[in-house]
Amino acid sequence: MPIRIPQTLPAMKVLEAENIFVMAHERAVTQDIRPLRIAILNLMPTKIETETQLLRLLSNTPLQVDVDLLHMASHLSKNTPASHLATFYKTFEEIAGERYDGMIVTGAPVEKLPYEAVDYWPELCRIWEWSRTHVHSLLTICWGAQAALYYFFGIQKHLLPQKLSGVYSHRVLDPLHPLTRGFDDRYFAPHSRYTEVRREDLEANPALEVLTYSAQAGVHLAANRNGRQFFVMGHAEYDRETLANEYFRDVNKGLRPQVPANYFPDNDVYSRPMVLWKGHASLLFSNWLNYFVYQTTPYDLSSLA
Repeated sequence: MPIRIPQTLPAMKVLEAENIFVMAHERAVTQDIRPLRIAILNLMPTKIETETQLLRLLSNTPLQVDVDLLHMASHLSKNTPASHLATFYKTFEEIAGERYDGMIVTGAPVEKLPYEAVDYWPELCRIWEWSRTHVHSLLTICWGAQAALYYFFGIQKHLLPQKLSGVYSHRVLDPLHPLTRGFDDRYFAPHSRYTEVRREDLEANPALEVLTYSAQAGVHLAANRNGRQFFVMGHAEYDRETLANEYFRDVNKGLRPQVPANYFPDNDVYSRPMVLWKGHASLLFSNWLNYFVYQTTPYDLSSLA
């Protein structure tokens, strides 16, 4: 089944060229079926790249998905054309009266700031609170996951000695959990961050469960035991070149970054990176959509509470 997006969204041509099943709104409205309603709150500066990455993963299921792209009204985006935001994105105020089967909140390059120092933190707090009654299942990524854990559970983030960047092996701690169903005992996932939440802090809260862990990268997947909130500490959505682009960006800024771990063959930064995470990334998103959105969401979203 397709993902449903506007005909003119740049991701449409990219995904169609990859033979991914996408459907324009105009065709979808002729079908007598209720698609899953998914909101994506895109906090990344490279919004067009990130929306394409997430839409690619959401399309890899037999479910029809209707997506609303959201941005923060209280933050001026410097890297995405205003015309793109005006055409394809909505603000929280525009959708505050809506309800969604699922919602994804991305990462953001603000990890070193205290949460309260982020310019859109008050608006994000309103969205977190609204999600309790207007979103059936919440999936958060990287800084978005850390921010959600802080808001909902008071769990602090901790600054790492240096940026964690690379592709790391993770061990599945709970193979019977539906989110990790079908995962290999060990799998790879990209990370790119300056901060972490610690496993012992998560495990000290009885409402939370750590699902997968890496000795090098720490927690990757964690869940609220009620099945309504999920926390992904890495970037399963990243493309082949995303970590390379971040590395060379930091080099050009004079930051002298370390070469991303387990990424470039033989650590040669001019060689083509290997993709080791694509299969599990697809499985992660399809498991979330199937077991924690489609299988459990009410048909009548007005009944969400």
